[in-house]
Amino acid sequence: MQHAVLLKFDPVETLNSYLIEANTKMSSAPSRRSGGSSARKALRAAPLMDDVRPIRAGLEGGTYRPLTDLDVQKIHTAALDALETIGLADAPPSGVEILTNAGAVQGDDGRIRFPRALVEDMLTKARREITLFSRDGKNDLTLSGNRVHYGTAGAAVHIVDVYGNQYRECTVQDLHDAARIVDKLDNVHFMQRPMVCRDIPNNYEMDLNTIYACTSGTTKHIGTSFTEPSFVPGAFEMLYEISGGEAKYRERPFVSNSNCFVVPPMKFATESCEVMEACIRGGMPVLLLSAGMAGATAPSTIAGAITQATAECLAGLVYVNAIVAGHPAIFGTWPFGLDLRTGAMSIGSGEQALLTAGCAQMHKFYGLPGGAAAGASDSKMPDMQAGWEQMCSNVMAGLSGLNMVYEAAGMHASLLGFCLESLILSDDIIGQALRCVRGIEVTDETLALDQMAQVCMGGPGHYLGTDQTLSRMQSDYVYPTFGDRTSPKEWAELEKPNLLEKATKRKEEILSERSAARFDSQLDANLRKAHTIHLPA
Repeated sequence: MQHAVLLKFDPVETLNSYLIEANTKMSSAPSRRSGGSSARKALRAAPLMDDVRPIRAGLEGGTYRPLTDLDVQKIHTAALDALETIGLADAPPSGVEILTNAGAVQGDDGRIRFPRALVEDMLTKARREITLFSRDGKNDLTLSGNRVHYGTAGAAVHIVDVYGNQYRECTVQDLHDAARIVDKLDNVHFMQRPMVCRDIPNNYEMDLNTIYACTSGTTKHIGTSFTEPSFVPGAFEMLYEISGGEAKYRERPFVSNSNCFVVPPMKFATESCEVMEACIRGGMPVLLLSAGMAGATAPSTIAGAITQATAECLAGLVYVNAIVAGHPAIFGTWPFGLDLRTGAMSIGSGEQALLTAGCAQMHKFYGLPGGAAAGASDSKMPDMQAGWEQMCSNVMAGLSGLNMVYEAAGMHASLLGFCLESLILSDDIIGQALRCVRGIEVTDETLALDQMAQVCMGGPGHYLGTDQTLSRMQSDYVYPTFGDRTSPKEWAELEKPNLLEKATKRKEEILSERSAARFDSQLDANLRKAHTIHLPA
């Protein structure tokens, strides 16, 4: 009888009534007292406490393993063989001295080769856990094991105009705006510079303005690059000023160096290596970034591309630890895929997702903090193609336990374009990916036998209003901010809201407010006096 009565009602309306009941109960709780419909809506929209949130930075992945243990061992052995027999060319004179003093061998051909024993020794000295600090201490990231973090990265030269359906060159204002948006997104945990300031022709000024634009836009951890070694001292001068002194920066370095120390295949990038040396001596963490392209600058096979990237990053690991043992360095195997029919990059492909997940397994094999690229799209606009491409690799990267998922938000056109609306929408995508990473918890409580008995034997015949359902609706479920779950009728009544229009509205709301990460007036004046800052005060 109860079932027959229930079927007379719209199940969506029935569920909504229970959700209203749940929010009413929550709003009347002593620790969250509020009243009225607006208060309940505000409660639902407010950020959840960490002990309630279903997802957060640093969730444990590692359940997806595309490589067998034997596969991993074979890749490791092949990487050591490559380092010992092929080695790397084009090390700077300082690098030759550092590496040969550590035990590497320079051949008559100028290539630096790495004996197995040297690599194995340096692996024992390498840092196993790294903290990437935020400027305010609220978003520090611990990199170890299978802890997963998502963020931006890249060097896009264009910004995506979703309404003009066109691309234009990026500006320093665009970079600052991206940082301000990242600061507001719960599921984007760090900001490595995602675009290049094309409106600043002077490379030194561009490098310093990149730091200024990012750090004045977000207090989350920042990653950046430097064009030339001679630019690094000026950057440290700025960072030490922001930190309140060199010692304070060294204690909590909130900016790290994304360093393409190799030019695949198997060559050092001379100037980048010199940049890396300067960053290490200044107390800056480094991302050892090897970005070969499978079929062009790396072997076309997935296993071969992973092997080469692993070998190159092992060489970088020796380099770093020969300068300062245990210096924080991220094992950045970033092999990219190609569409071999055309030679075009295929960052949104299934092959890319496999490359990234396989690299994550190698990081775990060595027990090193690692990062790779996922979540970018080949699509030019935030459309359906972008959605499936971004979700596929973001989920696989997270399930593989990748510590740092770079380029996870906002990146389009095979890394050539960055989109602020897509950055906002990616927060929803990453939220769902993180829920997959969290996985399924099996306990006596979640098996729910007691609930089944209560509901089925004399109960209402459904679980919509049970205390267990109401108590877990926020701790177990991730609700999209922009994704639309209304019925077609409700959607029409709401005047058929458009996803991009909602993202644009949110973008404008964020950018209409002053940056919460902005510097105090005296610090800002000091920075502007010491450096040419292109952003208006």
